[in-house]
Amino acid sequence: MEKIKFAVVGCGHIGKRHAEMINRNEEAELVGLCDIKPKTELGIDKFEVPFFSSIDELLSANTGADIITIATPNGLHAAHSLKALGANHHIVVEKPMGLTKADSEKVIFKALKQHKQVFCVMQNRYSPPSVWLKEVIDKKLLGDIFTVQLNCYWNRDSRYYKVGGWKGTADLDGGTLFTQFSHFIDIMYWLFGDIDNIKGNFKDFTHKESTAFEDSGLVTFDFVDGGMGTLNYSTAVWDKNLESSMTIVGSKGSIKVGGQYMNEVDYCHIENYEMPVLPPANPANDYGPYKGSAANHNYIIENVVDTLKGRNTATTNALEGLKVVDIIERIYKVRDEQGY
Repeated sequence: MEKIKFAVVGCGHIGKRHAEMINRNEEAELVGLCDIKPKTELGIDKFEVPFFSSIDELLSANTGADIITIATPNGLHAAHSLKALGANHHIVVEKPMGLTKADSEKVIFKALKQHKQVFCVMQNRYSPPSVWLKEVIDKKLLGDIFTVQLNCYWNRDSRYYKVGGWKGTADLDGGTLFTQFSHFIDIMYWLFGDIDNIKGNFKDFTHKESTAFEDSGLVTFDFVDGGMGTLNYSTAVWDKNLESSMTIVGSKGSIKVGGQYMNEVDYCHIENYEMPVLPPANPANDYGPYKGSAANHNYIIENVVDTLKGRNTATTNALEGLKVVDIIERIYKVRDEQGY
């Protein structure tokens, strides 16, 4: 079997996670790593592949890579994606696809022009509760959707926002919804579609010295396909993450998926329906004192390999990645119009 060859740009926690999952996949091969930091500072010695200090150096080398994985700071995703596509590579791009809809559209245009695939990393779609929710919604088991409440309450403090780092900056981080909670906005879009009539209230309670944006928001909206929703989020929770949950009320039943990462079904009561036993969810990614979204990057690599070998299609395609950026950008437009 010919292996799908990957090179990873960005060797932080997420980039190393990608590299590890590539190494574990029998049909994938890691052929290069890239970061602006010296190799000796990155903790990547176990990956015995060529190392490059810039994406331009990587792309000009003869690595044989089929796929370039973009795991750099958020604000560089679109620019690095365009370079990789321009060099005739497929791309795997970490969330968010870009920090603006316009930049994301440029990536999609370039991919279409080059006849290349764009795989957007939204690994929470693979968690058992998410897979189950998708089946319930697609089969309309809840009937008409009345209300959806998405709650995202995490802790991000000085242990996370390091002085001189990119996290918390407007140009490279982009905001709480982009960095912390875009996975859950993706799940909401995946299940219920687009939103409009957005209203919101935004505050910065504990991050005035460490970030260039809000840490908390209360957002209301309507779903284009019917029903209404709320998004309540904060990174001002003391000491550790509290929850990421979704409560759905429909004409034939109600569901709540909770836990810290929407990894547990807390409630299910649906007309003439008995909930199946779900397989256990993977633990969350663990970054020192912090935990992020579900550790499902193995499924991302598997999906890329299956898609390029013609056995499947992309779990999160470029248009879906763009829509998440578009929704967040429109929420932030409401924030900015308030003079925040």
